[in-house]
Amino acid sequence: MKITQSLYAGIDAGGTSFKCALADGQGQILARAAVKVDRPDTTLNAAIDFFRQALATQNGQLAGFGIACFGPIVRDPAAADYGCIGATPKPGWQGVNIRRAFGDAFGTNVTIDTDVNGALLAEMAGGAAQGCDSAAYVTVGTGIGAALYANGGLLARPGHAEFGHIRIARHAQDDFTGICPFHGDCLEGLASAPALQARFGAPEALPADHIGWEIIADYLAQAALTLHLSFRPVKIIFGGGLMQAAGLHGQIRTRFDALLNGYAGAPDGLSAQLVCAPGWGADAGLRGGLLLARQAEVESEH
Repeated sequence: MKITQSLYAGIDAGGTSFKCALADGQGQILARAAVKVDRPDTTLNAAIDFFRQALATQNGQLAGFGIACFGPIVRDPAAADYGCIGATPKPGWQGVNIRRAFGDAFGTNVTIDTDVNGALLAEMAGGAAQGCDSAAYVTVGTGIGAALYANGGLLARPGHAEFGHIRIARHAQDDFTGICPFHGDCLEGLASAPALQARFGAPEALPADHIGWEIIADYLAQAALTLHLSFRPVKIIFGGGLMQAAGLHGQIRTRFDALLNGYAGAPDGLSAQLVCAPGWGADAGLRGGLLLARQAEVESEH
């Protein structure tokens, strides 16, 4: 049978699930699935099985594979361990080379980057930061991470930012010790979804006026303020599972404006133009994976 189209595989490899999709050359998603994160072998095999089954139903050839992955991860293509997970609190995942697993399974070039870098690239290509020459993306879920784009590229290459581990000022009503196994009460240790649950219970069960949301919004507003004062991005996008909570973006904006307090000639309500949700919504990371798949195709041709 004659092959009629090029196909692209993308993964948003988060801490809770691997969102997997197979798309055509126009970016239309042909098949998708979410694989729960478990042991590395179980998770990777389930994702590989999905792509094998999806490819079998399509008259096309896999042209590129992209993975937007939780970190820390080696994202330097020149490194011998490119695609390898670093020191992570996720049991069993340290030292796993995710890129190699999918490259070996499908015999194709695989481009891998952090999940938040992938999401930011997708947002700049066709989302909330389209047309911007600088932007930041902060993901708030199982962990917290940030991607920074300025001066024509992602910052921190060949490594990646570890913004989730910055220090922040404590909210007056928060005496929680934090859950980060490395730093305790860093941003991730205090404001990630597991941190919220550890002291207040399941986030989805908390009413909108619960003090927990005020505390989280304060910490994330501090993070936005740090980004704004450090390199003045045009957009600061907050995505990730916890950011699905109704009203949280608005609370961050309100607190951001209060913290900035008009400094450096900031106009009233600056946050309304600066702080936003992803244009791709919950699919920002997945779209980033598919964008990386197109990059993998280009790289394989050179």
